[in-house]
Amino acid sequence: MNIDDRIKEQLENNPVMLYMKGTPDFPQCGFSSQAVSALKIIGKPFSYINIFEDSEIREGLKTFSNWPTFPQLYVNGDLIGGCDIMMEMYETGELSELLEKV
Repeated sequence: MNIDDRIKEQLENNPVMLYMKGTPDFPQCGFSSQAVSALKIIGKPFSYINIFEDSEIREGLKTFSNWPTFPQLYVNGDLIGGCDIMMEMYETGELSELLEKV
């Protein structure tokens, strides 16, 4: 299975997926920490992939998404964006509304 197929499979099987540096319990960058905090406050379940544990995913996702930085949030297979976009959506309530539909 090539990297794009692996990513597609992960996204199909996980309605809310966060590709991040570290884990929700131990984020390894400030942006990943902010993203996790927003998702935890909203309280809806989410899945994650620690990109430090899979270099193929880390590099392949940059091409797959055409988004060079992490974290990256996907909802129902669609890229929502990185930390800045997530935080803006969180502050306006859009992120909570989006996750309510999942």
